[in-house]
Amino acid sequence: MELRNDNENTSLIKSVDWLTIIIYLVMVVAGIVTIMSASHNIETGILIDWSNFSGKQIIWAGLSLVIGLVLLLLDRRIYEAYAYPIYGVMIIVLIVTIFIAPDIQGSRSWIKIGSNSIQPAEFAKFATALALAKLFDTYGFALNSWRNYAIAAAIIITPILSIILERETGSALVYTSLIFVLYREGMSGFVLFAALCAITYFVVVLKFAAVIFMGIPLGIFIAFVIIMVLTVVMLAIFVKSFTLTRNVTLAYAASALIVGTLAWFGIEVNGYLYFFTMITATILYLLYGMFHDDMRKILVTIAFVGISVSFIFMVDFAFNNILQPHQQNRIKVTLGIAEDPRGVGYNVNQSKIAIGSGGMWGKGYLNGTQTKLKYVPEQHTDFIFCTIGEEAGFVGTTAVVLAFVALIYRIIGIAERQHTAFGRVYAYCVASYFIFHLAVNIGMVIGLCPVIGIPLPFFSYGGSSLWGFTALLFILLRIDADRKAYGSW
Repeated sequence: MELRNDNENTSLIKSVDWLTIIIYLVMVVAGIVTIMSASHNIETGILIDWSNFSGKQIIWAGLSLVIGLVLLLLDRRIYEAYAYPIYGVMIIVLIVTIFIAPDIQGSRSWIKIGSNSIQPAEFAKFATALALAKLFDTYGFALNSWRNYAIAAAIIITPILSIILERETGSALVYTSLIFVLYREGMSGFVLFAALCAITYFVVVLKFAAVIFMGIPLGIFIAFVIIMVLTVVMLAIFVKSFTLTRNVTLAYAASALIVGTLAWFGIEVNGYLYFFTMITATILYLLYGMFHDDMRKILVTIAFVGISVSFIFMVDFAFNNILQPHQQNRIKVTLGIAEDPRGVGYNVNQSKIAIGSGGMWGKGYLNGTQTKLKYVPEQHTDFIFCTIGEEAGFVGTTAVVLAFVALIYRIIGIAERQHTAFGRVYAYCVASYFIFHLAVNIGMVIGLCPVIGIPLPFFSYGGSSLWGFTALLFILLRIDADRKAYGSW
């Protein structure tokens, strides 16, 4: 391990981003104070119990400062030189965890160390970010071939699969946020568009599956309509062919008019037959259009239509055969398909009550009734945000969100001032992780996302989460501190 000498330490003090460190410290302290309130025992009146969550979080925070200091003192070149070995070791640890971790509520993702537990998935985040940054820093590497796409995807997918085998789906989903890094580094925006379409199809098909329209589930009907509309939009914007756009639009309009007329006279049209006829006719016409317009773009459009149709018929199978029953129930409750106020939906309902009862200014520190009476399970971990909402109100929750926005904005600023692909890519990985955690955690606490066990960085109780995010942030600060050595301003 290579540490810095006194002159280098003096230079580090001047070049490190102190504003980011200040934001970090404020959020860690705010997290400790919030956990104190969430775990406060009204019977004993003890605010800091060293054997309970509040005391342990103070210890985790103190150790995280030590970790941060050590990571700052290490030479930047260590992170670049050992990025792949660090990644490899973490993947091995993730795989070993599958076999040695105890079963805790169906998950095998925590390694017991004495009376405490460590979750390797939290530390695999910075390892994956380092490996991805190292890959993009390789001379001549760019997302300009299927081979390079496959390598980048493999670095991201490997920890995802390992963590899924640990039955910790929530932690695995965090790594999907790295798709934004690939987009920043040259990946086509069409991939993000396709991902958004897939999410839309999934939600629509499930949400309206019980309603039958034209002989088919309404969800599938709506998905077909979306596909047809997007086909026209892609022909107009992507392919840029007036003839194809006009003819396909006229065909859809005419078919809709015919179906409407038949329905007026009481003649029922089978939805599957109608849509398959229209989709097939569209694909055949586009194949003919390849002889007159951009062949590659038309093939992409045809592939989009074909994959979209296939996907909407896979939604039901995937939902019922791949997802676990508790995951299915959480999605159903979130989408309003089912109600389970005393079961799956209990946490979210109580959380929304707590946040709503806080009003504008909140009930005051240690005065939250939902918090004190323990109505919200896991309120010190994944649901810590509802404690903030009840005691600090809308003003308090807004302040927390703005603090995260400021931190993320700062990280993106750090990314854009880097002179190497390694620093830039690593910084965007860190920003992506924070954005995902912030959006999903708050989303599930207020009922906009299914409950998938995503902690709120620096606020949720737990050493693994706090140490993992500390490592992510301070490695970035160390890389950024040497930016002047890698280019001129």
